[in-house]
Amino acid sequence: MRHLAPYASQAEQSRGRQFSHQSEHEDMRSHFQRDRDRIIHSAAFRKMKYKTQVFIYHEGDYFRTRLTHSLEVSQIARTISRHLHLDEDLAEAVALAHDLGHTPFGHAGETALDQLMEKYGGFDHNEQTARVLTKLEQCYAAYDGLNLTWETLEGVIKHNGPLANTTIRPTIAALDQDMQLRLDSYASLEAQIANLADDIAYLAHDCDDGIRAGLLDPDKMLDLPLAGPILHRMKKDHGALKTSRLVHELTRNLIKLAVMDLIKQTEHQLADAAPKNADDIRDAAKPMAAFSETMTKDLATLKDFLFAHVWRHYQVNRMTSKAKRLIKEMFVLFMDETNTLPNEWQYLDQNHLDDIDIHAKARQIADYIASMTDRFAVMEHKRLFAPGPILR
Repeated sequence: MRHLAPYASQAEQSRGRQFSHQSEHEDMRSHFQRDRDRIIHSAAFRKMKYKTQVFIYHEGDYFRTRLTHSLEVSQIARTISRHLHLDEDLAEAVALAHDLGHTPFGHAGETALDQLMEKYGGFDHNEQTARVLTKLEQCYAAYDGLNLTWETLEGVIKHNGPLANTTIRPTIAALDQDMQLRLDSYASLEAQIANLADDIAYLAHDCDDGIRAGLLDPDKMLDLPLAGPILHRMKKDHGALKTSRLVHELTRNLIKLAVMDLIKQTEHQLADAAPKNADDIRDAAKPMAAFSETMTKDLATLKDFLFAHVWRHYQVNRMTSKAKRLIKEMFVLFMDETNTLPNEWQYLDQNHLDDIDIHAKARQIADYIASMTDRFAVMEHKRLFAPGPILR
């Protein structure tokens, strides 16, 4: 067993699972290994293969999906956690689970569902992740959800930071009441690392995907911090490279720079704070995992560039518009005609949706739509609205 830092999360000292169950103790794996494995084997995890990151799945086999993005985040989080002597399995579990609540069509789908659910409590993918992990995954005989540890659930819910000064979503509030997640404190260092690994992964691979898609011209990136010096050095050392080599070299060097900076800055902050255990990390006045001030500014500049040239490119905007319209049309139809839903979604706790509170009805329909992959959503929309025979 690897020696862990005193401020690392200790699997053998876990605060327990959502539900206690005898079989949970009959295993050779640690608590956090078991959490990671349950996430990987969940239906929601498999579905991320066909959920949008930036580009819809049918636009090309090389573009990232939610699944490949989550795998890249977990790899980065594990590397950093190993260097800092943290529990890699917990960092990986948080990284693999953090996007399970995403809708089809990425943030476009989330925006559409949030607008449609405005009168019924809104929609938020972080809360939806909690719903997936604690309610919607129904594979075990004894309970709903995956029955994860306190530390993994805390890490997923608080990976972006404390929730004390925000509106607490109902699913998270109920879970907090049951498990005392300390929403006003920071998450473990493993969860903080997973959060920043997410930033590193999406900024680097969106450069890759943007260039492959023809939305980004590498020559227009030469004056950017981080990317510019890498591209200049590549030109000097290798001359003109074909796209497949260029994007790989750019991506791996961007990740390397950000990872090394994150490790160095986090080590510096840990040395100053001298935490003695994982709760000292939670109770700190600021997150212990952080980029340097220079790297923070450079990543923000890169993010602004990607926002203007990729995330708001007219080709992406067109797909975003279609996705919002598709989701809106399905939601409105399901609310008006619940008998068009699949049989198993027409009932909640053995009560028909037409006979329950409208807020609960809307939430059930949002759960159904959020669970769809991109390709299933497109096909379901055709089944509902396209003229001609019903498509199976």
